[in-house]
Amino acid sequence: MFKTGSEVIQWIISRGYFGSCPGLERITELLRLLGNPERTYPTIHVAGTNGKGSTTRYLANLLRTNGLKIGTFNSPFIKDFAEQVEINGQEIDSFNLVKLGNQIKPLVEQMDRQKEFYGITEFEILTGLAFSYFKGRVDIAIIEVGMGGLLDSTNVIEPELTAITTIGLDHTAFLGDTIEKIAYQKAGIIKKNTPLIVGNVSEDALNVIKTQAAKNDAPVYIWKRDYQTDYRGFVRQQFEEFNFHNREIQLKNLETPLIGHQQVENAAVALEMYYLYTQKHNLPFNKSKIVNGLLQTKWPARMEIISLKPLVIMDGAHNPHAIKRLKENLLTDYQNYHVKILFSAIVTKDIKLMLEELLQIPNVEITMTTFDDERALKLEDFKAWQPRIKLNADWHEAYRKLKNELQPNELLLIAGSLYFSSEVRSQIK
Repeated sequence: MFKTGSEVIQWIISRGYFGSCPGLERITELLRLLGNPERTYPTIHVAGTNGKGSTTRYLANLLRTNGLKIGTFNSPFIKDFAEQVEINGQEIDSFNLVKLGNQIKPLVEQMDRQKEFYGITEFEILTGLAFSYFKGRVDIAIIEVGMGGLLDSTNVIEPELTAITTIGLDHTAFLGDTIEKIAYQKAGIIKKNTPLIVGNVSEDALNVIKTQAAKNDAPVYIWKRDYQTDYRGFVRQQFEEFNFHNREIQLKNLETPLIGHQQVENAAVALEMYYLYTQKHNLPFNKSKIVNGLLQTKWPARMEIISLKPLVIMDGAHNPHAIKRLKENLLTDYQNYHVKILFSAIVTKDIKLMLEELLQIPNVEITMTTFDDERALKLEDFKAWQPRIKLNADWHEAYRKLKNELQPNELLLIAGSLYFSSEVRSQIK
């Protein structure tokens, strides 16, 4: 029997040796044994290569302005493991972790004795725990897809709304090596007659998504066609300002404290979802509350300003699609700064393509490092990249040196894997 929340967390993490194992058989059986808690409250499902976490956070805060209790399931974690399961921004407490851990562990052991259900993974157990925790506690839960969509363990819900934020090449070993194949996997969350909101995706991806939506008679709301944003600029070095409008409403001079042009697009997906939800449930759509809901949104390691003097920013851009948007943000919002980057990633990512993208930034200096994760990159694999990049195996030393030498016209960017960002952030905040 577990006695502490940390024991439960360690047990769940220990299941990581089964790795990622797409499929719904194991999670379906676990939820059946738990009494299918996911059927007892409404849900919203959010997929996308990048942006799904930010969109989930925006939407949760918008819905909270209507007095609703909102459950959120996000991954991976940045500060601590329990933040992946929250209600109204409060992560699951140790008491409920222990209670649910002691309920779920015997069921997992039972499943492990059955060949067809053996090896339920860390993420599947966390999904079952989150769905159980929300039962009887929330008015609605916003569920972020872990990976892909079609075979992701979250894809057992029957949501009121679905969203696909972006499509890019990531997790290609599992999802396919083309934009079309990945779009097909993401489109797997589309449900019969359920509205789908689509963010900034390419035409190739959009064609796949529209085909799958048509098969499910799902209404589709597309960025720049059914709802739009007018980007107004980076104001006071802290906010992205924009206008939003769709078929019925127009909102001007909105601001988001999550910086980067892509955050305006993520906010727009959330606003469109919020509008559709309030229309369906006859809830007020109040501009002043919307302004406040957006401003309350926080999301660590997403163009997060760690320090203003000197200027230190952390961004968990961990695939080529996200790195490209990061580069665009630096070239527009921080075009007057000389950029120094402390970078690391895990070996399953296209690291070389990410580095080539970052090296296109004028006058950039990149220091590559590694961190405490068995999946972290090995510096010896990148010796041939010198002197285009510097190598330093000790990120603590590299961070101190880079920060201490920063000039007023320079910024330090900590970028790459969210796992790297998590380790760095926990020690420097």
